[in-house]
Amino acid sequence: MTGGERYARYPSLRGKVVFLSGGATGLGADFVTQLAAQGAAVGFVDVDVPAGEALAGQLAGSAVPPLFLPADVRDVDALRAAIAEVAARLGPITVLVNNAADDERHALADVEPDYWDASLAVNLRHHFFAAQAVVPGMRAAGGGSIVNLGSVTTRAQFVGMPGYITAKAGIEGLTHTLARELGPDRIRVNCLLPGWVMTQRQLRGRLGPGADRMIEDNQCLPDRLVPPDVTRLLLWLAADDSSAVTAQNLHVNGGWL
Repeated sequence: MTGGERYARYPSLRGKVVFLSGGATGLGADFVTQLAAQGAAVGFVDVDVPAGEALAGQLAGSAVPPLFLPADVRDVDALRAAIAEVAARLGPITVLVNNAADDERHALADVEPDYWDASLAVNLRHHFFAAQAVVPGMRAAGGGSIVNLGSVTTRAQFVGMPGYITAKAGIEGLTHTLARELGPDRIRVNCLLPGWVMTQRQLRGRLGPGADRMIEDNQCLPDRLVPPDVTRLLLWLAADDSSAVTAQNLHVNGGWL
């Protein structure tokens, strides 16, 4: 049985226009790949231009080939321009996935104001401005789905990244207020919180000798999480199947306690 036969397909995603930030590598690349496999028209941005172009090339045979645009989400004008270009080329955006982030480790004593502001810019600020940019089109379309990526780190014992964790906690608050503001327009806003997912970045640089023990001690389920574990929930949130779900924090963390 293949993955396509085993897991759900969502007819409502066929032809739906998705804008996704941070789509060139890691979780974002899996999101782009699986949304395209469902027939969605995906526009995605990233600062990693070679990886973004390579992914778009790999998926060129999709029903609607994904559109990659180089953009740094810290540059709000560039982000707005990319969103406008995706809408102009693919159609009205009715799904927004705010995924771009940088979990670079930083010691508490070393953080200066410029670094703090930069951390919030790459991990939180763009969520708001991307949502602001897509809302008029979603209203005109009669609704939409915004999915903000949170993190298990706001509820677990991770240290060495106070800026990142603060930003991820802020995303949950932003999700709740946007859900209330946009609900009358049938725009749903949810926060998807992955656990410790074994992306290539994690496998290359984050797994020390105690990683498996940490997972064993904290997850209810024994298996390492992989990107498709998170993507399957993302697809459901993007699809009309979740049309009554908003203002929620949804966890995919193997039962991290």
